Amino acid sequence: MKLKSVLLCISFLAALPLPSSGSDRKYNPDELSAGLTLYQNNCAVCHGPAAEGLTADWKQRDANGNIPPPPLNGTAHTWHHPLKALFRTVREGNVAIGGTMPAWKDKLSDEEVLLIINWITSLWPDEIYEEWMKRN
Repeated sequence: MKLKSVLLCISFLAALPLPSSGSDRKYNPDELSAGLTLYQNNCAVCHGPAAEGLTADWKQRDANGNIPPPPLNGTAHTWHHPLKALFRTVREGNVAIGGTMPAWKDKLSDEEVLLIINWITSLWPDEIYEEWMKRN
């Protein structure tokens, strides 16, 4: 299963639009639509309908000591993580390391996780996207 996930991430990266000077990124509209629908149905309740986050200061711990779900729209730290780490976090969650993100491996297929990540990256400004691509 791990090899399949790694190969899937590699093929996904190969299909991502490459950054160029300006905003030339081209996304498949059907994949973006599918990613948006999956995001709205599974992620928006915690990360906000436009991936903007639901807590103004998401870096501050809440009353239970947890850090709230961050924005995913390029304004927080999501883009600091390579695709493999984002994929793993969605599939496995981060409860084991003290976070509150549940695992989605039993609800979302690998392909659905990648569609969500694709939609999220489409929200990022070009300079953020270009920096993220360097990490992959």
